Amino acid sequence: MKKFSIIAAVVLAAILGSCGNGTPKANLKDDVDTLTYAVGVAQTRGLKDYLTQRMGVDTTYMDEFFKGLKEGANAGDNKKKAAYYAGLQMGQQISQQWIPGISYEIFGDDSTRTVSLQNLLAGFISASTGKDCLMTPDEAAQTMETLMQTVKARVMAEKYGDWKKECEDYMAKIAKKDGIKELGDGVYYEVLTEGTGAIPVDTNKVSVQYEGKLINDTIFDSSYQRNEPAKFRCNQVIPGWTKALTNMPVGSVWNVYIPQEQAYGEREAGKITPFSCLIFKIELLGIE
Repeated sequence: MKKFSIIAAVVLAAILGSCGNGTPKANLKDDVDTLTYAVGVAQTRGLKDYLTQRMGVDTTYMDEFFKGLKEGANAGDNKKKAAYYAGLQMGQQISQQWIPGISYEIFGDDSTRTVSLQNLLAGFISASTGKDCLMTPDEAAQTMETLMQTVKARVMAEKYGDWKKECEDYMAKIAKKDGIKELGDGVYYEVLTEGTGAIPVDTNKVSVQYEGKLINDTIFDSSYQRNEPAKFRCNQVIPGWTKALTNMPVGSVWNVYIPQEQAYGEREAGKITPFSCLIFKIELLGIE
């Protein structure tokens, strides 16, 4: 017997099995009836977890859930009711998944800010009906792609503006420090040990030891602490690293100062907050 989908199982469980107010009474006249009833009961395993985790149902209201489910199942092939129930289901997806998901994408863990449900519904319904829609689907897709990055960058700038300014001021001071040399694009370095070996190209795989810090001396990564060199291609790292590695002779040890534009920008990466300039001690051990 083919395994029933969880949706089918939920319907059967509501109509044929389980306990509670309004439960249909079983009438097991023959083997088929008994088999069907058994399917309904068996498929209730994991039901509450599915409802809470996948459908956002508060199990305090299970009677309401069963009431709605029986009503939907008893609608049969009534197309009008089927459309209504489909709208209810999609509406819940919008409120429980779309709106929270988009809000998190833009505002992160700031629960005080959210996108507009009204505007989302206005766009969805006007595009679906073809009435008074302000943009085509293709235009909407392009607008989404453009504005998502713009809005996220603005939100990050608002949240981390002070930190961004600190990092910019730090890089400005580094640029004036004695012994500092520039690699271009705002990346600076100072030589701790002068290497005499070959200089990698961006497609070379290299072996390095390194330590990465923020301007507040927070160490966010260190191969020295792992006691194991890192190995990767020069073009598989952030732009500031690629620029440094492709100018370092093997055997060199440099302190490298990378502005946020050549690092992770407005993105967050572990202990690295958005708009962070990064300080690396890099020891180029060899070219693989």
